[in-house]
Amino acid sequence: MPAASRWGADLRRYEMATQNQVLPVLNPLYRRPIVEQATGDSRSTIYRKIKNGLFTKPVPIGGERVAWPANEVAAINQARIAGKSDEEIKQLVVELEAARVA
Repeated sequence: MPAASRWGADLRRYEMATQNQVLPVLNPLYRRPIVEQATGDSRSTIYRKIKNGLFTKPVPIGGERVAWPANEVAAINQARIAGKSDEEIKQLVVELEAARVA
């Protein structure tokens, strides 16, 4: 059997095996350098946006380290892409941070 056919057969078996399984939704935490890449903002800009309510506060992950939930970074980026105003983004930030404890 050619390699391409074996791959296709393996993929079909995998799809059938996982068809009825619920896979967990992952929400990784992004450290600051990744947030900088994802947003295009510098460290100082990120922290200025946090101070002005335009970006979510980081969550502590142990010791002096902090990170941002990936879904929050993505939501803020999507809002910017959609042309939301600063006031709308401030409201989004409030909602995202409130959802952390819900």
